[in-house]
Amino acid sequence: MKKMICIFAAFMAVLTVLSGCARNDAGSGKDEHGPQEVPVYPLPVNVTGRYEEDEEHMLPNYTYALTGVHEVDGRQGIAWYDGMYYVSGSTTLSVYDGEWNLLKVNTDPFEGMETAANHIGDIDVYDGEIYAGVEYFMDGEADDLQIAVYDADTLEVIRTFPVDPESGQTEVSGITVDPDSRSVWMCSWEDGESGRYLYRYSLEDGSYLGKYHLQAPPQWIQGIVYYDGWIYITSDDGTADLGEADHIYRCRVDLGSTSFIVTLERTLDDVILQGEIEGISVDRDGGYMLISYNRGSRIVLGMVMGLYEGYEREIHEVFVYEMRPAIR
Repeated sequence: MKKMICIFAAFMAVLTVLSGCARNDAGSGKDEHGPQEVPVYPLPVNVTGRYEEDEEHMLPNYTYALTGVHEVDGRQGIAWYDGMYYVSGSTTLSVYDGEWNLLKVNTDPFEGMETAANHIGDIDVYDGEIYAGVEYFMDGEADDLQIAVYDADTLEVIRTFPVDPESGQTEVSGITVDPDSRSVWMCSWEDGESGRYLYRYSLEDGSYLGKYHLQAPPQWIQGIVYYDGWIYITSDDGTADLGEADHIYRCRVDLGSTSFIVTLERTLDDVILQGEIEGISVDRDGGYMLISYNRGSRIVLGMVMGLYEGYEREIHEVFVYEMRPAIR
């Protein structure tokens, strides 16, 4: 009996040695074909704070008081600069004086462009130049995305920069200039991968500088403006047929991060009629937020598909809100 036990123990010892060799071979990443590459994973994220646990981060930056509504000739975007108001239609650029009197219109803003274009989104004005995201848009899909820069006095195009295809951006609904980081930021209306990021380009030469993940991304982003360290975003996320309101969101610019936390800033429940929110801007002299809004049309996949009962045309308006810092 003792002899059998000794034989069994010796047999188990041999199995243990062989098993260890097998494990060592696997762990070394070697096989009969030579060494194998070991996968490299991202470094773990060090969480330093959670917005949902900090009430101040969840509250709006400002309170808003509606002070006026002005009908304009464009349905896409609004920008304030040096006491003037600039408005973009899908195929037009216009400028208004401080009293909202129309001064000038460019009805062919794509003249001289080498690629097909039929759509301008929300715009911004900086240092005497209008920045616009331009594309060819049809039935919810866009091609030939580019940044177009116009002279704010003549409304004529000066230069263009193509959107980098490596960015993954497949639509451009709005653009804004961030002079603090010398950046141009763009957003995408698409309700997919493209709409989950903000895209950054160099203000100096138009080169692509990267994208930042929105967490969590608003739906159907339409407009964007940089103001005092924050980016404010308009979202056409309310269903007009059900009377649902659209919203304004915000995120802080942090170039050292890969993502921006999105917080609800305001619900647009005081417009004349729920329709389609578009562009956004800030009057930096007076402290007013400007919101471009359309009513009267039924919108399907970003395209006008008829009018609601009681309307003979689509109406484009800019809602002006006095901004007051929120009391904490």
